[in-house]
Amino acid sequence: MLSIFQKGFHYSQDGPGNRLIYHLQGCNLRCPWCSNPEGLSVKGGTAYPVSELVDEVIRSRPMFFDGGGVTLTGGEVTMQADGALKLLSSVHAHGISTCIETNGISDRLPELFPYIDVLIMDIKHYDAEKHRCVTGVGNERTVKNLSLAIEAKKNIIVRIPLIGGFNASVEVAHEFAQLFVGLGFDKHGMVEILPYHEYGKKKYEDLGMEYTMNENAKITTDMLSSFSDVLIQRGIKMIRT
Repeated sequence: MLSIFQKGFHYSQDGPGNRLIYHLQGCNLRCPWCSNPEGLSVKGGTAYPVSELVDEVIRSRPMFFDGGGVTLTGGEVTMQADGALKLLSSVHAHGISTCIETNGISDRLPELFPYIDVLIMDIKHYDAEKHRCVTGVGNERTVKNLSLAIEAKKNIIVRIPLIGGFNASVEVAHEFAQLFVGLGFDKHGMVEILPYHEYGKKKYEDLGMEYTMNENAKITTDMLSSFSDVLIQRGIKMIRT
């Protein structure tokens, strides 16, 4: 079974082409800017048999144009690693493009690698302690999993949510660049910068949850350009969706 709180088609936002997106319930981080707070708790969502979802994906094949396929996102996919593994391996065997969006925290993530065509991984901060203070968990395993994904020659996109007062500075950009170059990621993957937005604010209010972000989190165009330029100058490929 997989517990899902949202599903539907998106074009070129959660992997290449037109994709069927499954939002899996439950997350192991507590990022205060989360745009899907309804997916944080392990409780909730609708439980689907994996076989039913596999059938749905196969029936949807005509919709997977421009290199599309199926994407598992969250919440956090690896919170339901067993079900995700069954789904990904089944549809991958049918030649359907697979993608996951993950925070990379779980030590089970590498189990999914053989069945993933596109790996989209968030790294919120280069510094483990600052990552822990804001999200609740350090980034050590994420960095390790990124290294393993590079070794496995996966198609990788690293996403950096750019948040004022947390990681939005040229100094932090240089540290990210150093991390990526040190791992050899500059030769194997791409980076996408996601400027802070308030898409989740209304959801927090509707759920009776406190939204703690403020105006200081917003990103200027100049900051976005300066951050990106640092990475580009170190030979890191950038992508925008």
